[in-house]
Amino acid sequence: MNLANNIEKVRAKLDQALTTAGRAQEELTLLAVTKHVDVATIKELIPLGIEHIGENRLQEAARKQAALDGLKNKFKWHFVGSLQTNKARQVAADFDLIHSLDRMSLAAALNKAALQLDKELSVLIQVNISGERTKHGIAPGEVGAFYEVLRELPGLCPVGLMTMAPYTSDPETTRPVFRELRKLLEQIRQDYQPGPQWHELSMGMSNDFAVAIEEGATIVRIGSAIFGA
Repeated sequence: MNLANNIEKVRAKLDQALTTAGRAQEELTLLAVTKHVDVATIKELIPLGIEHIGENRLQEAARKQAALDGLKNKFKWHFVGSLQTNKARQVAADFDLIHSLDRMSLAAALNKAALQLDKELSVLIQVNISGERTKHGIAPGEVGAFYEVLRELPGLCPVGLMTMAPYTSDPETTRPVFRELRKLLEQIRQDYQPGPQWHELSMGMSNDFAVAIEEGATIVRIGSAIFGA
């Protein structure tokens, strides 16, 4: 595995998609998803300019963060996996952005943990645009009401939306999913006027990130394109 070469290829595709969309590089965050990636490999990301790490299993993430020790703070840490309510405090303590807020009980637990930690925790509302039963997330029609309650919780700062599109060999078929998420973000901005922090769209993975960028993604979650299958 040649990390530098893989990252260079990914960045070239990112730049091409941004150019197609008429967008600037500053509008996009490359999130390296390090599921099953060992600590030695994560350390190699530092000189390659990777600043954002995504983990979806709390126990595995905690082990890696402990092993990184002083290097842990070289990265911004994103939690991208399904989250149990009883793990809320640890995630609130160890992560900078939660991508997978999908129910009010979890919001309450994260809010309580954030207040105990004396911090404001940035969160994304996970939306199940495709309606697949195997995917987590708020139904699109319920996002506005969910946000309205969420923004009143003093420990949380909702900054945008996240979705997972159906996996497909033809990325173009995911375009309507990404477009719908962008419309939801804009609808909440229109209805609730949340402020400048409300701008993040976490959507697009290794197989479809170019389409996601063209549809407005601000965070793309890349795993296999960087680290291999």
